[in-house]
This record gives sequence, structure tokens and C-alpha cells, in this order.
Amino acid sequence: MRFSANLGFLWSDLSLPDAIRAAKAAGFDAVECHWPYTVPPALINAALAETGLKLLGLNTSRGDVEAGENGLSALPGREADARAAIDQAVAYAIEVRAANIHVMAGFAAGAEAHQTFVENLRHACAAAAPHGITILIEPLNSYDAPGYFLQTTSQAVQILGEVDAPNLKLMFDCYHVQLMEGDLSHRLARLKPQIGHIQFASVPDRGAPDQGEVNYAHVFAVIDQMGYDQPLGAEYKPKGPTDDTLDWMQRLR
Repeated sequence: MRFSANLGFLWSDLSLPDAIRAAKAAGFDAVECHWPYTVPPALINAALAETGLKLLGLNTSRGDVEAGENGLSALPGREADARAAIDQAVAYAIEVRAANIHVMAGFAAGAEAHQTFVENLRHACAAAAPHGITILIEPLNSYDAPGYFLQTTSQAVQILGEVDAPNLKLMFDCYHVQLMEGDLSHRLARLKPQIGHIQFASVPDRGAPDQGEVNYAHVFAVIDQMGYDQPLGAEYKPKGPTDDTLDWMQRLR
């Protein structure tokens, strides 16, 4: 089992290049991040070359964070802003050779929001495809992100079918899915063809995966048995210094 460090949460006290170096020193096999846009790509590339790690993914911009935005791509009337954010993410991903881009939907609801999201995802897939980049969509739970447009895997699968692009996949975050739907083992196996990346954290506190209500030793065995061989994203919130929260890695690897 291989693991990717999500540097949006892990080593968040360090600069992104130094966090990449810390992830390598801790034994991670890859890295991913949230919003790296203020960091020059050359600095990211230098850290990736030094460590030999691959950058698995990044997110599109949340929009106006001070106004409470959490993504733009399902917001009717904000198509220009959403596509600018998508184009920004694609351009950055090309520079740092990131494998995936998570297109954030934002806070919206209804048929118009659905159609807006679908059309923006078609734009994203078309922009990313020539560069071998996969577009991801991720359901978020309604406790942490009340009102977020995309909340369940069934809703995501419907959108995947409607967009019908080979480089559009599901980001299956075990933490969010457990809170909204449960049944992780069967759901992972059933959705394997649609899954582009898997993330994890303890439930319900989003801490390290060696405590809480989910038995990740079992979940990781299911993932291994179903033939999924990509690094799994550790997207948890450390309680204290990240290096003090990594005991789980060797036990669960």
C-alpha cells in the first residue's frame, strides 16, 4: 500500500516546497495539495526533482474565500470566473506535471446549478485532456460543507455519465463518503471503474486514520484486493506536529 501526503493539511506550517521534502523524509510515496498558486512552479519542480515524488493533484480556486465561497463551477452566472479558475489550474498543473485537478463545485443547488457544473466540467475535461490530466469531482459532506452542490457518490456518478469524458473521474474521500453514505467496502468495489483518486481520514474528527469509527486496516485491504494500485491520499488534520501523527503509516502500509 502506497500513500500520498496531502499538504493542504500535513506540514501546513511549512512552505509547500519544504512540505514536499518533509513528506519524502517521512516515507510518503507521493504528494498532493489544495491551492498552490502563490508558489512559483519552479520551486515546486525543484522540490519534486530533489525528492523524486510525484504531485498527484491540486484543486481549482475556491473563489472569494472571505465571502464564503468554496468553488465556482456549479454557480449559475459565474461561468467566466469558473472557467478562469479551471484554466489557471490546468496551466499550473502542466507546469508541475500534476496528474489530477479537483474541480470544486461550490455552494449551489438545483437543476440550473447541475447544468452549470456539467458544462464547466466539459470545459475542464477538454482543456486537460491534451496534457494527460484527469479531472476529479469530489462529494463533500454536509457537516463540514453545508450547502455544497456535490454531496453523494450517486450524484457524482450521474454527472460522470452525463459529461461522458474519459478523463473525468470520482475522487472518493472515505471520510466524506462515510459521513454521508457509509458502506465503504461495497461502495469502493462497485465504483472502482469511476474512481480516479482515493483519500482518507478518521471519522468523525478527520484526524489520523488509526482511530475513530472506520477500520482502515480493513478498508485498505479491500482497496488492495480490488486491484487499485495508486497512492492513497492522507488528507487528515493532524492534532499537533505532523511528524508526531505518523505512527499509523507503517502499521497500515
